[in-house]
Amino acid sequence: MAESAVDRLRRLLADVADLRGAAFLLTWDQATHMPPGGAAARARQLALLKQVAHERFTSPALARALAAAERELDAIGAPDGGIERDLVRITRRDLERDAALPATFTRTFNEHLASSYQAWTEARPADDLARMVPVLERTLDLSRELAQHLGPAEHVADPLIARSDHGVTVAQLSALFAQLRARLTPLLRAVAAAEPPDDGFLRGPYPLAAQFAFALERVREFGYDTRRGRLDPTHHPFAIEFSIDDVRITTRGRDDDLREALFCTFHESGHGMYHQGLDPRLEATPLADGTSAGVHESQSRTWENRVGRSLAYWRYAFPLLRDTFPQQLAGVDEIAFHRAINAVRPGVIRTQADEFSYDLHVIVRFELELDLLAGRLAVADLGEAWHERYRATLGVAADDDRNGALQDVHWFSREIGGAFQGYTLGNVLAAQFWQAAERDLGDLDALLASGDVASLSAWQRTNIHRHGRRVDPLDLVERVCGGGLDPEPYLDYLATKARDLFGVSLDADEGGRRP
Repeated sequence: MAESAVDRLRRLLADVADLRGAAFLLTWDQATHMPPGGAAARARQLALLKQVAHERFTSPALARALAAAERELDAIGAPDGGIERDLVRITRRDLERDAALPATFTRTFNEHLASSYQAWTEARPADDLARMVPVLERTLDLSRELAQHLGPAEHVADPLIARSDHGVTVAQLSALFAQLRARLTPLLRAVAAAEPPDDGFLRGPYPLAAQFAFALERVREFGYDTRRGRLDPTHHPFAIEFSIDDVRITTRGRDDDLREALFCTFHESGHGMYHQGLDPRLEATPLADGTSAGVHESQSRTWENRVGRSLAYWRYAFPLLRDTFPQQLAGVDEIAFHRAINAVRPGVIRTQADEFSYDLHVIVRFELELDLLAGRLAVADLGEAWHERYRATLGVAADDDRNGALQDVHWFSREIGGAFQGYTLGNVLAAQFWQAAERDLGDLDALLASGDVASLSAWQRTNIHRHGRRVDPLDLVERVCGGGLDPEPYLDYLATKARDLFGVSLDADEGGRRP
């Protein structure tokens, strides 16, 4: 029987997916087990694999196969909304985007990023921003070139953002961030002024092996399948997929703070479950991914915050935690633990930020990215600009660059622009999806308190995960939530938490604190 045009397209796309999967495997190894001496060879290996994948994807043979598949579906009258139609639609979109990138540029950029990441893993512990300035200047030049290849656009960052969050622009994000800043700044100020809870018992010491084992057992209960994944320590936690059946997560922790390993692992499990929950029919195609960075983050922030920082969940899970660390948590109950893990002390570390300050961290990074890309800020001045923005926005500043401009891996492992906005979009969408889940499942807090986390993860698989990229992000929000992107459910959630935990509410006119 002759191979259909759609099947031929799938076969060619699977080759591309496998090449990319092999590159991801090298990336995972670099971040978890590779000795530092392997950096130069790893940069070459990654650049070669990504170049070959790019060349395969943008080859005349694949373009012909795509056109033939489109003609075949038209000839048989295949309906819109089917997997085959979605496959050719998303492949066409990706092909038009990637074909604009010269193969030599792709290899050069990927080789540079692999070297940049390795340099960052050494420069950050040494607090050596000066070492990274020329590296980051090169990244900035290549990021602008990338935007030019992908353009034209109203703003230089728009094509970069579109790679992560299709349909979202700088103008939309600037309006959203202005709204969030206006509401979050007085709320954070009021909450931070409230009497802080006692969280000294969270500083241990807590053996890391026991922390990781406890966190892994909890995310297994969430629905993360360790038959198709694993957990490893790294410098900057991430999730990565080589196929639907091999999705790995990483974490980090400290023996003097119980929070980091817990919430990093909870967060990354949300990403991992998204990929594990994809429809198997999407395997090895461009559809086998999350529909956007923002939707992806909504899943991880749900498990990190809406579940992981809720009193309801710890009514179930705290006795298990106390059994794991009986001496450290002697005399502590779930209410005291819940207050402690929600302590609000504005700090300089994004990944350790409380929910009230987290989005301000993102806004600082987003605005710095725009200034770098537009040429309003030189890389050589980034370190001091970072500290100035933190003092102005959060009222704090780091004592060093290690916790300043060197803090996040993003600018040292990918292009500048198009990454950080996904975190705040994720917070906003997590609140909208939570409302939709409660509409379908009932009181989620009651389910969590009973230890039923499976109902929520099953709802996510049905309504979000299984679609992969078949449904565009804003269309998915409309389908699941019945409306567009809306920050009000998120702001309402934070306002309710401020009232219930800290006795704080804001006067709409004065932005004051009322008990």
